Amino acid sequence: MKNFWKQLSQPIIALSPMDGVTDAPFRLMTSRYGPPDVHFTEFTNVEGLTRNAMMMLDDFLYSEGERPIVAQIYGSEPESFYKIAIVACELGFDGIDINMGCPAKKVAARGCGAGLIRTPDLAKEIMRQVKRGIEDWSNGRSITELGFKQKMICRIREMNQLRSGKEENPERKIIPMSVKTRIGYEQVTIKDWVQHLLEAEPAVISIHGRTLKQMYTGSADWEAIADAAEIIKKTSTLVLGNGDLNTPEEVVKKIRLSGVHGVLIGRGCMGNPWIFNYKNLLKEILKSPPLQSEASSIEQETISAEERFKVLLEHARAFEEIKGEHRFSAMRKHFGWYCKGMPKAAELRNRMCQTKSSHEVELLIEDYRESVLL
Repeated sequence: MKNFWKQLSQPIIALSPMDGVTDAPFRLMTSRYGPPDVHFTEFTNVEGLTRNAMMMLDDFLYSEGERPIVAQIYGSEPESFYKIAIVACELGFDGIDINMGCPAKKVAARGCGAGLIRTPDLAKEIMRQVKRGIEDWSNGRSITELGFKQKMICRIREMNQLRSGKEENPERKIIPMSVKTRIGYEQVTIKDWVQHLLEAEPAVISIHGRTLKQMYTGSADWEAIADAAEIIKKTSTLVLGNGDLNTPEEVVKKIRLSGVHGVLIGRGCMGNPWIFNYKNLLKEILKSPPLQSEASSIEQETISAEERFKVLLEHARAFEEIKGEHRFSAMRKHFGWYCKGMPKAAELRNRMCQTKSSHEVELLIEDYRESVLL
């Protein structure tokens, strides 16, 4: 058994999975300029993968520098979770995380994501099937036995070959299963909900401090997270908190308030892969009793415009290399985050959102330097 979570120093400070954001190019930047204690992929639909939707496999692309790396998956069919757990093991992931927190209507309305909060029996069966898939793979079960088309199997082996130089993952180990969820569906029900989740003995439960009804509005309820943490900490399961963590000071404050074993940083790292540079300092601060002045003791490095442009362009080039220039429009949302606070940021963002390649971005940056910065 290889439960890497138990080997991490606490508090754990990890990158939160975010749909449309934490793809392979984004994680490549955080691995270079952070890195967090743990990376998560975007969530990927198990039913689509089971039905041989090969393009979805791109969500499982990762580099060795991102370890430990966890595959996050979502859906509502337990048998599909079983099969994709085996695929994730075959691809060499260090863990598997089940999304039980996505509030998007198209997800939750199908009983997936946060929709599972209303069906605890189904949620527990899904967790059991993921564990069964992990165990069966460790005992020798092959992806060739799961009914996938040959093209799908070849693509999985190609991904392994490109990443590690081997077509198959030779280390058949039992990896940890975890869950990411919310404090409730329409109301806060987290104390009852985590009791159900704990029956399946996940390695970690990560909790976003909002209900599904809240989506991403209002403030994250860290007192509710603290209530759940008190219950979870009586077991061997770790608990991570998530929500409104945009600065190192907020990370320290919320960990002290809630008593969690660590946090997931989401929107706070958008356009800011440097945020995880503070994790070791935060760990040291949290070893000592709280001080009134501790927030001001965290001196945040000012990232220059030149450094932001350097990483932005590096990110754009990585996106083209990994995902292809034909998908470049999906890269544009990152530009606004990188350019936040710069002179004439709105104009710069609007111009960048019309670019179609990293080369066009490079030319635009040169023009901005000459007309605005110099």
